[in-house]
Amino acid sequence: MDLTPTELKLIDEKSLLIGWSDGQHRRYTFAELRKSCPCVTCRNERKASEAEPLKLPVLSPVELQPIKVEKMSLAGNYAYRITFNDGHNTGLFTFELLRELGTVVD
Repeated sequence: MDLTPTELKLIDEKSLLIGWSDGQHRRYTFAELRKSCPCVTCRNERKASEAEPLKLPVLSPVELQPIKVEKMSLAGNYAYRITFNDGHNTGLFTFELLRELGTVVD
């Protein structure tokens, strides 16, 4: 059974809720989504930080702001493209990935 989102709702200024076709609801923080971005650039940055765990990144003023989702748009019938307030929007969050992330809520 292919699971698809049936509901997308902001919970507060830091998180959103996705309802799934099997009735499950999951809460996602914006920070978790940004940290889990699947694009090549973000994957490479995560690998580099794992290779040098003591190296501290230099952050721009934009990166110091709390992460927010500015926009979510469907990419075909299998993913969302998320635009974050730091301008990043290259990752496609597949439904499969989104289902692995987040926290189940009642």
